[in-house]
Amino acid sequence: MSQNSTSRRSVLLGSLGALTAGGALTACGGGDSASGGDASTITFWLSASDAQAKGYYDLADEFKAQKGITVEIVNVPYDGYQTKLRQAAQADSLPDVASAPSLDPIWTNKLQDLTAVATSSTNKIDSKLYQETDDGKILTIPSDITAAGLFINTTLFQQAGVAYPTEPESTWTWDEFLAAATQVRTSTGAKYDLVYDASPARIRAFIYEHGADGFQLDDDGTAFSVQAPTVEALQKFVDLNDDVVMPKSVWTSGADPNALFKSGQVVAYFSGVWQVADFTESISQFEWAAVPTPAQPTQATDINTGGKIVAFDNGDTADAAMQFVEFLYDPTNYAEIAATNGWLPVETGLDIAYPATSQTALDAYALYQKEIEIADPISTSGNENGEKLTLMGKAITTDPTKDELGKAINGQQTVQQAVDTIVRLLNEQIA
Repeated sequence: MSQNSTSRRSVLLGSLGALTAGGALTACGGGDSASGGDASTITFWLSASDAQAKGYYDLADEFKAQKGITVEIVNVPYDGYQTKLRQAAQADSLPDVASAPSLDPIWTNKLQDLTAVATSSTNKIDSKLYQETDDGKILTIPSDITAAGLFINTTLFQQAGVAYPTEPESTWTWDEFLAAATQVRTSTGAKYDLVYDASPARIRAFIYEHGADGFQLDDDGTAFSVQAPTVEALQKFVDLNDDVVMPKSVWTSGADPNALFKSGQVVAYFSGVWQVADFTESISQFEWAAVPTPAQPTQATDINTGGKIVAFDNGDTADAAMQFVEFLYDPTNYAEIAATNGWLPVETGLDIAYPATSQTALDAYALYQKEIEIADPISTSGNENGEKLTLMGKAITTDPTKDELGKAINGQQTVQQAVDTIVRLLNEQIA
């Protein structure tokens, strides 16, 4: 794996993910419309925290004021969101616009072409963030760029008198971070050193930072494989879940790491840039900060894109749906929603006024942009694997990583058995 740093543009090679899920339909579908395409209402599905949904609600209000079209926003829980979209497609009840976790072959033929929006010289959307289909269409534009990263409770660090790095160039190793976190925990009486999102994407960052490649798709897109360094990294991760360094409950029984960190009883939290807006608004009982991700030895993270914005062709509402997408990516409107939602932007040349009252948030956004700039190219490989499968018309309907690692943490199987099962289940889905 290359240790060379690379520019943000060179590491962001695409935005089409492919994780999908099956299940029951529970949500409503397309919007009300008048005849002849003169729609009065459209529907917009997304999955976001209240903090990250606020910008969309503000945008919908302004769209109504300027265009006279109501946008009914449906905020869908992330777990099961792909299920709802898949089932909505089968029921011919898709929303008009969506911020989807990934594209799904079952409904990509119902999408409108966003080429005019994506390639607009006014919008200045980074061309590395979208991809044309074989017939020259651009079916989705990412809402934002995301990266995994580490947060700490700086109040606890200050109470313990323990220093921490603030710049990626002077970051710590995982061993150094864990030693510092344990010192902070034992000095302050905190409950845990760390909580870690139960997520296949976040565990990729841990693997990459330990010099391993993770679960990689072969060149012809027919099989995933894994090498010994990945197993070694996962063994270390599983061992950290000992109810002292990390609570087992996050990966085994669904405990909320965000809530645990906000309790003030956890020294650090490994999650991602999307937490900045939420922490700025909701944490007041202690000071927090984003700090560089550990490098042991690889300076890496998991770089991905945020929601995939798509517009469905639902007949009479198609024109209004396209208008809403155009309105979203208008540079003035996009800068406002990026500031409100705490996004790292997909458009270049913007002057984004992130909440000026929070220097902590401003420092966090600046740190994440630095980390993306210097991240090892392996950091985008998870996103690229998903893109490759989508373009081949394949999909991972259920990622088994969380469940199988949870069984290893619970002592129900070895890490090697978990890895073997993950590879087998992934390959069965793309066979």
